[in-house]
Amino acid sequence: MNTGLRLLPLAAALFAAACASPGSSAGRHTSTTPPPAPPIPAGITDVSYDWHGLVLVPFGVLLKDSPVHLHEVLLFHDEANRAEGDNRDCFSIEDTPPRFMGQAPDHYLLCFDHDRLSRIEAAVRLAADDAPQSFVRACALWLKNTASTQASSTVCEGRDGGVTFSARLGLAAGDTAATVSMTLTDTVAHEAVNGAPLAN
Repeated sequence: MNTGLRLLPLAAALFAAACASPGSSAGRHTSTTPPPAPPIPAGITDVSYDWHGLVLVPFGVLLKDSPVHLHEVLLFHDEANRAEGDNRDCFSIEDTPPRFMGQAPDHYLLCFDHDRLSRIEAAVRLAADDAPQSFVRACALWLKNTASTQASSTVCEGRDGGVTFSARLGLAAGDTAATVSMTLTDTVAHEAVNGAPLAN
């Protein structure tokens, strides 16, 4: 057999291997696999890091049927809120609010739209030195079994079933404490009342 013909299969195999190597441009540009989520640290064992604990009252429940005692809170609604049809009435609870991220919330509200619970807001203050790392770790926990819509060092958003969650880390230079705010929205109720998907 001609030597050149015997070398053809070997040359073809080498060419295929070169195309599949990690260093080739094809390998770098065709991958669509997202980077893995950061590992859940073993240190997060406090159940208060799970935002589900903030839902003391099921979303959609009527105000008059609330199983917890509520105290109305007057909120300022600017013209933009009114233009968007913001008709929420928000209440604090008379009992101790649920802990969040290991802290008692500085701010905890249940908000009703057309007399049905549609939104929960909570905020806690953390030591400034620990807050960024705690926020990233908590975000990894919140997104563990949930599709992320946005995640960074200061923003963590996703959707879990019919609930959309949105967390923000507020930390200004020179501050000794940072604020983590969490907003939970009944996405199904929002779409039913407003006729449009909830903006991410």
